[in-house]
This record gives sequence, structure tokens and C-alpha cells, in this order.
Amino acid sequence: MACFLALRLHRPVFCEGDAGVGKTALAGALAEALHAPLIRLQCHEGIDASQALYDWDFPRQLLHLRAAEAAGVRDADRLERELYDRRFLVARPLLRALQTQPSVLLVDEIDRADDEFEAFLLEVLSEFQVTIPELGTLRAEVPPVVVLTSNRTREVHDALKRRCLYHWFDHPGFARELAIVRRRLPGVSARLAEQVTALVQALRAEDLLKPPGVAETLDWARALDVLGADEVDAELAVATLGSVLKYREDMARARGLDFAAILAPRGAGPA
Repeated sequence: MACFLALRLHRPVFCEGDAGVGKTALAGALAEALHAPLIRLQCHEGIDASQALYDWDFPRQLLHLRAAEAAGVRDADRLERELYDRRFLVARPLLRALQTQPSVLLVDEIDRADDEFEAFLLEVLSEFQVTIPELGTLRAEVPPVVVLTSNRTREVHDALKRRCLYHWFDHPGFARELAIVRRRLPGVSARLAEQVTALVQALRAEDLLKPPGVAETLDWARALDVLGADEVDAELAVATLGSVLKYREDMARARGLDFAAILAPRGAGPA
């Protein structure tokens, strides 16, 4: 529903949830469904407008200056106009998304950026246009479909959230997660897919520092498949825990689980 309304209203979708629950995959699914390129902006601490929007190709500008000097060009105004021509413009993800129709823009992990970048992003997404002093205002003829994700490491400002349609991602239940594994990894045996899904569901019920997401479920299934396993026993599950858990404390807690009970066929014993 959030995506349908986003397409009709030309508004961004703001997705929150734990890491690995499928927020980024949503953008990829939209791009595939719309037959549009996925343009990704990965946020991080200290990201600024030049990294997200545009920059000038300084080495090429310098080469152009030297070539002009060698050719005897002395017209300073002409040289300045040529230096800031669009051929020297390096379009970063935001500008590429505005210039590509159609496109899906993924602003990944906005919660890692700072407040100033949030304010800048809000301005761009409000009008779907940017002003480049040397070139003027560039406006998207068709606004991109925008997906913003947050792992909720900090609260994102209400001003940005109000501009968006909000969707919270929970960890999927057993049936849905199993369907995802079977869809993404069709070569994995049905028994192995069911066992791995049951194991991850059990791990999430524990008090872990970092509960595994769907991405870790897929990683674990791939790892076991690479080992040639059609099903998994307690010993193999413990040996491959590093595919799904990333903290020593979590691995220690997981080793105390009754893997035999979890791995029993569903309906044949406790799970």
C-alpha cells in the first residue's frame, strides 16, 4: 500500500526496521517492477552535498585549460564558460536520479547522516530540482521513485518523515521467510530451507545483541548449500554460526540452544 500510494502521489517511502529485514530489497523490487534503473546513495557520517549531488571533474578541467593555452586561447570569459560546461559535470546519485526517467532512488541508511544533510535532502525531495550556480536550475521531468531506509540508530527528524509515506519492517514469520528463501535460493533443498528458517526464527527469540535478518538467513542457507548439505544437524549448525551471527556473545548464547529440538521435522516435536 505504501508503495502504491508513493507511485500515485509522487512521494518518498520512508522504511524503518532492523538491519537485514528487506528495506533495501524493496527498492530493488520496485526498480525491477518498473523496469527502471536503481540509483543508490549510501549515507554515512560526514556525507555532504558534493558527494550526493554533483561535483566538477577537476582533472579534466585542468587538461582543458592546458589544451586551450597550447592552442593560444586567451579569452578568459570563454575559458570560464567552457570550464563549467555540462561535459565536466560529475553527476552524483541525487542528480543522476533527477536526470534519469524513470528511475528509483534509494537513499540508504539516512540515519547515519547528520542533521545538515537531512535538511539538504528534504529541500531536494520537496521540489525534485537542484540549482547549480554555473548552470542554473535542473528539474526532474518525471520525479524518481524514492525509497529512504533507516536502521533507527538515531531518530530522523519529523520534517523529513512528514514528507514521506512511512512503513515499518518487522522480521517475517516462518512461512513468509521460508517463501523468501525458496524464491531467492531455488537450488537449496526444501528440507534445508525449512531447517535454516526454523533456526533463524529460534535465534531471534533469544536476547541477542544483533538478531539475524533475512539477509543472514539467506547467507546461512548459501553457506550450508556450498558445503553440500541437503539438511543440517546440530553439529553443522554450530560450526556455521558465523554465517548468521556476528558477535561473540551472540554465538555463545546460541550454542546453548537445543538445536536437535529446533531441527526436528515440524509437527514431530517441539520447535
